[in-house]
Amino acid sequence: MGIMPMNKLIATMSFPAMLSMLIQALYNIVDSIFVSRISENALAAVTLVFPIQMLMISVGVGTGVGLSSLIARRLGQKRFGDANDSAMHGFMIAIINWIVFALFGLLGIGPFIRLFSDDPELIWLAVRFGTIVTVGSPFVFMQINIEKTLQATGNMLFPMIFNIVGAVTNIILNPILIFGMFGAPALGIAGSATATVISQFLAMSLALFMFFGFKHAVKPNFREFRPKRRIFSDIYSVGLPSIVMQAIMSFTISGMNAILMQFTSTAVAVLGVYFRIQSLIFMPVFGLNQGVLPIIGYNFGARNKARLLECYKKACFVAVTIMLIGMTAFQLFPLQILHIFNASPDMLHIGSRALKIISICFVPAGFAIVSTTLFQALGHGVLSMLLSLMRQLLLILPFCYLLARFWGVDYVWFCYPMAEIFTVALLCFYVRRVYRKEIKNL
Repeated sequence: MGIMPMNKLIATMSFPAMLSMLIQALYNIVDSIFVSRISENALAAVTLVFPIQMLMISVGVGTGVGLSSLIARRLGQKRFGDANDSAMHGFMIAIINWIVFALFGLLGIGPFIRLFSDDPELIWLAVRFGTIVTVGSPFVFMQINIEKTLQATGNMLFPMIFNIVGAVTNIILNPILIFGMFGAPALGIAGSATATVISQFLAMSLALFMFFGFKHAVKPNFREFRPKRRIFSDIYSVGLPSIVMQAIMSFTISGMNAILMQFTSTAVAVLGVYFRIQSLIFMPVFGLNQGVLPIIGYNFGARNKARLLECYKKACFVAVTIMLIGMTAFQLFPLQILHIFNASPDMLHIGSRALKIISICFVPAGFAIVSTTLFQALGHGVLSMLLSLMRQLLLILPFCYLLARFWGVDYVWFCYPMAEIFTVALLCFYVRRVYRKEIKNL
């Protein structure tokens, strides 16, 4: 990470993660397509549970970001013992995270869904789906921490392989378990959740095999492992803000679900479709960031200013380009996108306008995503958290509420571009400030 030509390094580090996350996005879309064939209520139910799934991923990925950032910095500083200890803590944290969400799935998912709807069918579908994906979540937490540990060492190929295996398994199992194909029982919405859990188990199993079956820069040792408060603190100094930063989206979607349910469950289904489709654009950018984060962290630890800045600038260019392509697709083909999800006339009317309006914010969002990754790589997780907090809670939700109240569901979608304008302006200020204080004199 300190000597390879930057274009080749970014491609080598990022492309496997971009491809695997693109496939992950694809299986989420395929999942929703099959669920939409059950009923529009089933699609709305999955959307109501979506914030809980996002919260799980936020905790898992946020922890992984802290873990990856710490391991990359320790490897750059040649502190190999600390890197090994950090990797071992990742396994312990994964188990703790699962216990928390399993308890919520058993005790809290019903009351959570009833906050949004009193429709018995919608509640039953959402609770059934949500219970399975939360209780069956240990595999995804373990897989994510292994993935981030490998990425911190520069190995982007193995994470790509086990993510692809999980995604392809999910795509294959979804129609089989939902509709009862090849002798399998027709489980309906529970089949979709079961397919997700089985695919996560297979991905985790392969991740464990690749992690312990091959040599890596990190060499964990269970026999010598002792929990250390210092390492927990180091992981979560970056990881906790990252968790909060990503979890904010979960709370934002919950808030928007509550606002949109005042109009119609169709608007909630539209929001669910948007988040599935936009993942095709955003996930590759997040994959790019997974490759960029250890590069920036390593070169910051090695005090290599030129390579750090080169990586950041080129990552911004790639991210903005991807977002521009996505915005163009949303502007030109909204009806075609919605038809994939068996959209009703009402869903086509609400959704086509929503996709065109929200996609206005894609290009500035590309710059924002890479910039927050820069802060995380330098150890400024709190700053990333505060900026995301401002965008998601202090801007999007208030704008959403006001637009819904005074102008209705056709205008509520403007909350996204409005929030992005304020966020990018503030990001530019902080990028310049961090450069002057920490990068300029490396």
